[in-house]
Amino acid sequence: MSNRALILIDIQEDYFADGKWTLAGIDTAADNAAQLLDAARLSGDLVVHVRHEFPSDDAPFFTPGSDGARIHNKVQPLDGEIVILKHQVNAFKETDLKGVLDREGVKDIAICGAMSHMCIDAVTRAASDFGYVITLIHDACATCDLEFNGRTIPAADVHAAYMSALGFAYATLTSTDTFIAKK
Repeated sequence: MSNRALILIDIQEDYFADGKWTLAGIDTAADNAAQLLDAARLSGDLVVHVRHEFPSDDAPFFTPGSDGARIHNKVQPLDGEIVILKHQVNAFKETDLKGVLDREGVKDIAICGAMSHMCIDAVTRAASDFGYVITLIHDACATCDLEFNGRTIPAADVHAAYMSALGFAYATLTSTDTFIAKK
């Protein structure tokens, strides 16, 4: 096993077309994440799947035990791959994610998943604070439109703003194809 890990964040059913909280570009992001997953498995990198469930049945999505909270079939974990269940935006908060990475000697992590403006942002910043070298695969992440002060901010703009901010100080940004070509 290498000192690298691929962390797939919240690529779950509720974010897809028939789910409760559909994201713009989630199918493309999941297809790219599946390519990253195949490459990580081939190269012997640690694979960590992170799955979110809200702690309450009245949550807007990812309700406990629901079909929507399941990891999407494009990136299903294999037997023996680590799955971290989280109840917070930050995948490190109140989970054993850092313990897993440290026990496995991981220094470099690649991150993909959803949502760019929430869980991807939080895990990337936290991982940087912990001293990991981070590569954020921008085309394997997805988000949704947001609203601010009566104005709709399109998902593409939300994604671009968050990727540019994370690339400014927290992570190296790259595409799926470029990342895989360098493996």
